[in-house]
Amino acid sequence: MPVHMLILFFLACLSQSVNSQLLDGIYCGRQNCYDILNITREATKQEIGKNYRKLAKQFHPDLHKGREAKEIAEEQFKIIATAYEILKDEESRTDYDYMLDNPDQYYAHYYRYYRRRVAPRVDVRLVIVVTISIISIIQYYSGWQRYEEAIKYFSTVPKYYNRAKDIAIQDGLLSDDKRSRGKHKMSKAEVEKIIKKIIEEKLDIKGAYAKPTIRDLLWVQLIMCPYTICAYIYWYISWIWRHSICKQPFSEEEKLYIIRKFLKMGQHQFDSQEDHKIQEYLDKELWIKENFDEWFKEEEENTKKMLAESNRYKQYRRYLKNHGVGRMVFDDS
Repeated sequence: MPVHMLILFFLACLSQSVNSQLLDGIYCGRQNCYDILNITREATKQEIGKNYRKLAKQFHPDLHKGREAKEIAEEQFKIIATAYEILKDEESRTDYDYMLDNPDQYYAHYYRYYRRRVAPRVDVRLVIVVTISIISIIQYYSGWQRYEEAIKYFSTVPKYYNRAKDIAIQDGLLSDDKRSRGKHKMSKAEVEKIIKKIIEEKLDIKGAYAKPTIRDLLWVQLIMCPYTICAYIYWYISWIWRHSICKQPFSEEEKLYIIRKFLKMGQHQFDSQEDHKIQEYLDKELWIKENFDEWFKEEEENTKKMLAESNRYKQYRRYLKNHGVGRMVFDDS
């Protein structure tokens, strides 16, 4: 026999072997699912269910006596149940019929069989909705927790505490200690509650610790994303038109925006600065690049000078020189 004929014969045997191995592990194996349920390929869904119930009742293990009979019935019951699971589902039955009509495409059959079985059962859209909702809820409650911590902190700072106490006395919520001798005094907890309420109402907390709003939630941001993008495009074109083409002067808000960009700060970080610091930026006209560069250089020099005069920084430099980078604890005593 010629060599090329031997090669073709070997490849044909190998293909048949692989095909058999793959088909043995999918659907009903070497058996035909339709034959197992005693139906034809034209059978309706009702006929499939009817024949399945009839055969399942016939081969149910509980209806057979004896160990060997039970084992045989149980094995046949599993085969019947597998055939029913494949044929009762429209997509699975379509894939199975495709395999019967195209027996040579064994790799395609392998892919079709495991594609739906490996894929997640839960709708991906539902997973995305639940995930975004959970993130939004966490955002909301963590925002309120940070805000309450900020109020609690400011109520311990003497400057804000005394100012809030004066406002409470003026509004009649608290009585003056000097004039309330002999009168009923409020408990410490009641006083702190009033102080916190005054601070919350009168103090404008900015930055990451500000009072959370609905606009901060991820759900709202995603919904408003198209509007945000359009608003940014309009703002950017307007900025170029007003300041690059028409040479109009910057407003105070625009000046602060430029300064914040020069400082490389986020909106929350910039808003959390003291009002006198913001005013200093405006007074020194830091929205002008040359002024900002000069001011920034001076700030760096001042920082280096302060560090050079700091005892703690000297200890730190001395420690690094002797021991290298590592953990270090300063003792205030």
